[in-house]
Amino acid sequence: MTVLPPTPISSLFEPKPAAPSTPGNTLGKDAFLKLLVAQLKYQDPTAPTDSAQFMAQTAQFTQVEKLEEIAAAVTSSLTAQSVFGVSAMVGRTVSWLQADGTELSGVVTAASFTAAGPYLTVEDGTQVAMGDITSVRATPANPQ
Repeated sequence: MTVLPPTPISSLFEPKPAAPSTPGNTLGKDAFLKLLVAQLKYQDPTAPTDSAQFMAQTAQFTQVEKLEEIAAAVTSSLTAQSVFGVSAMVGRTVSWLQADGTELSGVVTAASFTAAGPYLTVEDGTQVAMGDITSVRATPANPQ
């Protein structure tokens, strides 16, 4: 049984650092802004940039910025859904496949969030990755 270190839930909602830019045909908003500033700086004063073209470029820059904000909001929303979904599994019976193909099941006693993703802890202390779960059932009430 491998025990992964827990990750605070709040860190799941923090924005991820931007991926390093990769060479290619894509330009980020910083590169776009630098090009726009350079264009304005080095334009010919006797033939300034067409105002309609300048407004179109500014609108494109705004669109890129807003799309990045929307992507961050969607990521945060998906993370929240994952947190709520995992926490709703506590008290339920889950089944999962081990690496050798055998199926095990147990009642979920806790949920944890690690850098590798959400994990469920079943009654015997086994930690199961959410991706390994094959079924979820309501745990029958214990007749007393």
